[in-house]
Amino acid sequence: MDFFEKRNNGNDEMSFIDHLEVLRWHLVRSVIAVVVCSIIVFIFTDFFVDDVIFGPTKKDFISVEWMCRIGQKVGVGESLCFKATNVVFQENTMTGQFIANFTVAFMGGFILAFPYVFWELWRFVKPALSEKETRQTRGIIFWVSMLFFTGVAFGYFILTPLMVNFYFNYKLSDMIEIRPLFTDYLENVIYTTVGIGLLFQLPLLILLLAKAGIVTAAMLRKFRRHAFVVILIAAAIITPTTDPFSLAVVAAPLYLLFEISISLAAKGEKKNAEESIQEWS
Repeated sequence: MDFFEKRNNGNDEMSFIDHLEVLRWHLVRSVIAVVVCSIIVFIFTDFFVDDVIFGPTKKDFISVEWMCRIGQKVGVGESLCFKATNVVFQENTMTGQFIANFTVAFMGGFILAFPYVFWELWRFVKPALSEKETRQTRGIIFWVSMLFFTGVAFGYFILTPLMVNFYFNYKLSDMIEIRPLFTDYLENVIYTTVGIGLLFQLPLLILLLAKAGIVTAAMLRKFRRHAFVVILIAAAIITPTTDPFSLAVVAAPLYLLFEISISLAAKGEKKNAEESIQEWS
């Protein structure tokens, strides 16, 4: 009997070492998936660097043109349009581009393999859940993946162009020429894509906390104003543009996620209460 059969067989109890062995193989398969996707990204390095990584720095980038038109329609003028800027990056270390190449490949591989990685982790956790908990978490792989890719797309198409537009046009003095390191730009792109993708898991996280009884919908509503202030501060840090519209572009989705979390928590509490009544009756 292998480890997976032992975990699914209620008559056999696995030792701590057995659980570690099962987890090890889930992690090994996850790493293999990331490596395979990373190799694919590495093979097409020119495309992923020139067209994907550098895409948000170009004036004809699709979301840049959209934001410029939207800014003009809502009355903020040209504040969301890219100004005439020659975006140039540099590297001051001999191994900088070599390491950056592997960083691009790994992060691209992780994004592509994310659904499979989560599926492997979910396979490890699922046998420990009760039949009721398994029913309640049906479709979790789809929702986690969808929220992650939505967050990545939001960070890539909205936040990254805003970040580039602000920093490349911020002038402390005309005597200072902006020529940042490529690794610095790449690091910021990772934060505004993968980081936002993980941040978009907030509704599911709060839903799980609500099901566990750690938080309640009433508690979340009570601290709604505090959450709004925190979201505004986070939005100002993520996208340090000066106009209110740009701040709203970042803050609105984050606050919407918080409101969705409250709604999900309330529904989860209601469903748990109904199931408890049915069990007692």
